[in-house]
Amino acid sequence: MTDLVLHARVVRGSGGGPDKTILNSPRYLADRGYPMLCAYLRHPGDGEFQRLVELAERCSAPLVPIDDRGPFDRLPAAQLAALCAERRPAIWHAHDYKSNYLGLKLRKRNPMSLITTVHGWGVEGGLRTALYYWLDRYLVRRYQEVICVSRDLHQACLGFGVPRERCWFVPNAIDTEQYRRTGAPGAAGARAGVPAERTVIGAVGRLSPEKAFDDLLRAVAAVAAGGLEVELWIVGEGPERTSLERLVAELGLGERVRLLGYRDDTLELYRAMDMYALSSRKEGLPNVLLEAMALELPVVSTRIAGVAQLIEDGVNGLLVEPGRPDQLAAAIGRAIRDRPLARGLGSAARRTIEEHHGMAARMLRMREIYQVALGRAPRPEARPV
Repeated sequence: MTDLVLHARVVRGSGGGPDKTILNSPRYLADRGYPMLCAYLRHPGDGEFQRLVELAERCSAPLVPIDDRGPFDRLPAAQLAALCAERRPAIWHAHDYKSNYLGLKLRKRNPMSLITTVHGWGVEGGLRTALYYWLDRYLVRRYQEVICVSRDLHQACLGFGVPRERCWFVPNAIDTEQYRRTGAPGAAGARAGVPAERTVIGAVGRLSPEKAFDDLLRAVAAVAAGGLEVELWIVGEGPERTSLERLVAELGLGERVRLLGYRDDTLELYRAMDMYALSSRKEGLPNVLLEAMALELPVVSTRIAGVAQLIEDGVNGLLVEPGRPDQLAAAIGRAIRDRPLARGLGSAARRTIEEHHGMAARMLRMREIYQVALGRAPRPEARPV
């Protein structure tokens, strides 16, 4: 017996970390009774969406684009209603406020279990974004099962009224076979043109305020001023590009910073890096950090949200306070100067990912939740978090 799981999510551009998890999921559960279909709501004029189509093809994930022209567009509901009537999913798996709303709306005519994953409320966007997050919290409480990707999100959901027995902590995960170092750090071909004595610091993410790449640029400037040979690669696109380019010029970092834009060869880029830095002010549990750690990169990160449960300071990474470029610079400098420390951090990081964040183990956990949602397995009385 098989039961279709319909993943629904609103995306803009080339997506983000959650999409790597969503689009990788079908190949793990299709032969375990839960084939999946991914319905992505995107603006029909969004040319970058093609990158998600290509990712879905590489992952063998069935993907259906749904036209969505904005928060008041009624067309997505009609398209999804037709899709549900045709495919009759047993489970609606939502990933944001709009898909949460649509699931509740569509269930009136399509009997299906409602599951949502809370990925975080980290994007800074003013009053409108704050309203969407408030709405999302209201909708989440009405869902049958609520999955949180970090412990702080789990506590937040319990705090605004999600019953403990329906609230699950399932951390993000990656394919540990795909994300595995195959050579010495810095040996990848992507390092073309980098002086041999330079330490390449990497960062991957949307160029948006909450990622605080301005703090990272100031930290790198301080490290370079201290006499260390460093270079920073930032992979990603977003609304902050112009202001970041301006800051690069102001700090005199033109020869030390590469704003690489969107890339589909991030694995090759990770393998070319010597260190990874996460400067964010807000996050859930970012996939990029899991990927960097799986590749044995020494990681310097801000102490935020789920990151503080993932990284033990001085053991598998270095933690600093958010909004403190001086601390970020000091930690980067420490890892560069102390090579044995850096190697030890990278090795411990890999062990952490292998033991706690493998994709296969995560998807077995997801199957358990689906079984509970459909009444085929007893609901656990208590779950450790």
